[in-house]
Amino acid sequence: MRAVATVALIALTACASGGAYRAAPRPRATGAAAEMAAYGRELILHTRKHLRPYVTANMDCAACHVNAGTKARGGSFVGIAAEFPQWNKRAHRVIALQDRLAECFLYSMNGHPPSYYSREMLAMVAYITDLSRGIPMGSGPDPRYRLAQITPPKPVDIPSGAHLYAQKCIHCHGAGGAGNNTYPPLWGQRSFNAGAGMHRLETMASFIRYNMPRNAPGTLTDQQSFDIAAFVLRHKRPTFQGARQVTFPGEPARYF
Repeated sequence: MRAVATVALIALTACASGGAYRAAPRPRATGAAAEMAAYGRELILHTRKHLRPYVTANMDCAACHVNAGTKARGGSFVGIAAEFPQWNKRAHRVIALQDRLAECFLYSMNGHPPSYYSREMLAMVAYITDLSRGIPMGSGPDPRYRLAQITPPKPVDIPSGAHLYAQKCIHCHGAGGAGNNTYPPLWGQRSFNAGAGMHRLETMASFIRYNMPRNAPGTLTDQQSFDIAAFVLRHKRPTFQGARQVTFPGEPARYF
């Protein structure tokens, strides 16, 4: 019952974090599915604690998916599961939700993914799917939940971004961008690698615009957000090793 209550609370959190996707409450998982969804939420919030062998970066999934993926324009998961399977431009193939999660571990976490049939992977899928219950397949998230496309009125100004970083970001992420156990690194060897979505200027600028600084989100302008993002992304970070092999342990046929 505790897990069911936890998952029900997630729905209320999603509605309170930027507008409800639907006016009527969505159906929630129950029983074992609810237990798995609750565990998946825990993994999103505390990835390093539970999935340390799979994570190289000093960050949790919640660093890019605010409030466990329930905040509008904060890397929200609401409605995402209804988009899969989908064509993926980077992979040049149709992918499942597990593939998308694997991308996050390979790029954003600079690590490697848990097995697709592991309890951990299935728990994260269960959680993200639970946030999409009641949403028609193929419809995708409400546009209000997605990262908004913003455009700076002037060309990016890296010196201005450095000045703003010192004013707005340094307290949490540090002068050297290394962050700490609470706030994620923005560059360096413990940050996301150069293949991550957050390494794209437009993506980082939009995330900054609506979620940073943490004590006053939404107070930066489009121009300031782009300037800070450009300053952050000029620093070195790990290179994505695309040629390395990803394999999972086998299971006996009776497992399936």
